[in-house]
Amino acid sequence: MNWQEVCEHPELRNLSFKIELNRQGQVIMTPVKVYHSVFQGEIAALLKAERKDGKVLTECAVSTHQGTKIADVAWVSAEIFQHIKDEVECSVSPELCIEVLSTSNTAEEMEDKRFLYFANGAKEVWICDQQGTFRFYVPGAERKKSLLFPDFPAGIDYDS
Repeated sequence: MNWQEVCEHPELRNLSFKIELNRQGQVIMTPVKVYHSVFQGEIAALLKAERKDGKVLTECAVSTHQGTKIADVAWVSAEIFQHIKDEVECSVSPELCIEVLSTSNTAEEMEDKRFLYFANGAKEVWICDQQGTFRFYVPGAERKKSLLFPDFPAGIDYDS
């Protein structure tokens, strides 16, 4: 399958699972828990509050050379948004791609996704663990904080 077929398939439209495609075009589905959705919403709100010069995207489909990957949350500049806004999946990565870890994610999977997002143009990739703590990455390095969002906290509280 390709991403257009997945998006238009009537049986796949309203699943409560995260869907991605691997390099063979196979659908990969991962269930998410409530904390995952809470973190996505909190991250999106914080990004929108800090920068008004772009768009916040959730469940953002990104085309990579290893299939379609879904960034849980992403931020894209107004310039890149004009390029991707009518696409089924982003032909270039948003400048910021964020993954909220699920219990099924592996370190190898997250390393692969970072590589794929960077290879497709991302400037930063963040990983949010199950406790709400962030790791900030730029190509080739981990940083103490974001360059794109320097006031973003190092962690967010699930319960507050």
